[in-house]
Amino acid sequence: MTTPEAEPEQGGAPRPEERLEQAVRAAEQALIEYEIALETFRVEVENFSRLHEQRLGPVYARLEELEAQILEARAARTGDAGDRERADEARARLTPIPGVEELLHGWMDGDGLFPEATAMLTDRAVRPPQRVRPGEEARKLYRELARKAHPDLAQEEAERVRREEFITRVNAAYARGDEAQLRELAEEWAAGPVPERRPSRGEELYARLEWLDRRKEMLTLLAKELEDSAIGAMLRLAPDDPDRLLEEIAEQLAAQVREREAELASALGRD
Repeated sequence: MTTPEAEPEQGGAPRPEERLEQAVRAAEQALIEYEIALETFRVEVENFSRLHEQRLGPVYARLEELEAQILEARAARTGDAGDRERADEARARLTPIPGVEELLHGWMDGDGLFPEATAMLTDRAVRPPQRVRPGEEARKLYRELARKAHPDLAQEEAERVRREEFITRVNAAYARGDEAQLRELAEEWAAGPVPERRPSRGEELYARLEWLDRRKEMLTLLAKELEDSAIGAMLRLAPDDPDRLLEEIAEQLAAQVREREAELASALGRD
């Protein structure tokens, strides 16, 4: 928030309102930087989650199918009621549920796995999923726009609404990694109105500080949820090279698939 510098009292001592304004400016800038970092991490988590599902979803499905087949073969061999129950439970877990179609979107249709998905379960090369992670220039543009147009810098409700609508478009372009759109938004903001700020009373400044504090608490909870999520925890293991982390996980899963296939062959007496 840009505010006019308050005139110090005679003798150089700042007025109480000036100290409050300085505190509000510092709190606003700190909150904006925190929100920028949080949004950047949220986009990273979202993109990594999408790549994780595209790259590894079919392999997880293959492991679950192998587990069900192994239990079914064991139940058929032993005739034990407990083995049959466990086999039925494993098979039931493979029944389509809401969200599975989204998980395998782009990898499976009515005829089964696409060639790219099948290739993941073999030694054949596979076309990597499309990268959607924003580039460095997009990150730079996003940070600049967020610092200039953040809704927390508004003092009037109409201006807050205008900024919120604009930042929503900025966030959407950043999530797509759309550098050209971010440049257009930067030009649009530069050409837009710059509302004047009316002087605030001390009570308003106190209320502003309290609001900023509550918002920081809310954002801290959101950040913790992201960090504690399975994808967030995975991403923190390799923040600078998440693609390599996916490759390592894929290699581990491929080894598990081979082990399960060998176990199934043994259960079926194909050794």
